[in-house]
Amino acid sequence: MSWDDLNNAEPDEVLAWAEAQPWAVAMASCQQDASWHAEGDVWTHTKMACAQLTGLDEWPDLTGRDRTVLLFTALFHDFGKPLTSHVNPTTGRITSPKHALKGEHLARNILRELGCDLETREQIARLVRFHGRPAFLLEKPEPDVEVVSLSWLVRNRLLYLFALADTRGRITAEMGRPEESLHVWRLVAEENGCLDRPYPFDSDHARFVFYRQERPNLHYAPHEAFRGAVTMLSGLPGAGKDAWIAANAPGMPVVSLDELRRDLEIEPDDDQGEVIQAGRERCREHLRAGRPFVFNATNLLRQTRRRWIDLFDDYGARIEIVYIEPPLSVILKQNTRRVRPVPERVIRRLAEKCEPPTLTEAHGLVMVTGREGSA
Repeated sequence: MSWDDLNNAEPDEVLAWAEAQPWAVAMASCQQDASWHAEGDVWTHTKMACAQLTGLDEWPDLTGRDRTVLLFTALFHDFGKPLTSHVNPTTGRITSPKHALKGEHLARNILRELGCDLETREQIARLVRFHGRPAFLLEKPEPDVEVVSLSWLVRNRLLYLFALADTRGRITAEMGRPEESLHVWRLVAEENGCLDRPYPFDSDHARFVFYRQERPNLHYAPHEAFRGAVTMLSGLPGAGKDAWIAANAPGMPVVSLDELRRDLEIEPDDDQGEVIQAGRERCREHLRAGRPFVFNATNLLRQTRRRWIDLFDDYGARIEIVYIEPPLSVILKQNTRRVRPVPERVIRRLAEKCEPPTLTEAHGLVMVTGREGSA
């Protein structure tokens, strides 16, 4: 089935499709700790959580898109457990550390293969990543900050509704996280004006600073005095980054890691230290001059982007990320027309690891999803 088929299917039809998939078979073979999941294996819990969704009081009033997002969040929320679960040899307890993080990447890749649109895919992937957070809200020193920080990554209403279905879709011998604690998440979100929309920061810069503070302050209003601007490109090789620059930033200075690699005669699979150092120095030249420029590299991982953003922020620049992701078939076709094509296996491996940027990272974000020739 394609994404269009699944998007228009009833929950029972989606579950029937999912049950035949290899990843569902793996979940059915993955046992859980009986104290938290006396119902048994991961797939049994998954089906129970899906069934609880349609019984939620708010389910009839949700849009079709919201229902789809919640249903696939339920399908994938414990996706990572078969790869992360292990039994403690001393206690016999089963744990699945970081299964939500692993599940985020797995869900993103499955949805990409199905042809799911970028916006819906990322909503589902991030809900999978953060699905367990509401249950631990009362353990956080600043609940307001916790709820606000998630509001720019997921819709808090959907996160809350899924947490209800997840909690109700299990049999527990040790209920240490009563359902009442989940309602606190909703109340805090309502009080901060971020149940159905991101928290309303005073400015883009206030949001940018909030996510970079060690101890975030909701009420801090930083002074805005930008010295220059950086447009950071992000996307797989062959996505169309050069074409976007030619169409949207003609004549603007560009720092391109691909060009530096060619100039330095360094292959992509060689040590990139010299390329990175040269790129940082080129960026510093523009930053010191307060000159707007484009930084062109794949920048697929949040950690990688963070290192460059730290540099740009040190010089007081305004930072906008442009993420380009046409369908993978288009990327592979465009890659073959490059002067130095990247091996297809490398592009596919990069796609599996890719972490699309969010507005928690920069002052602005542009998402480009066009077909061939439009990027």
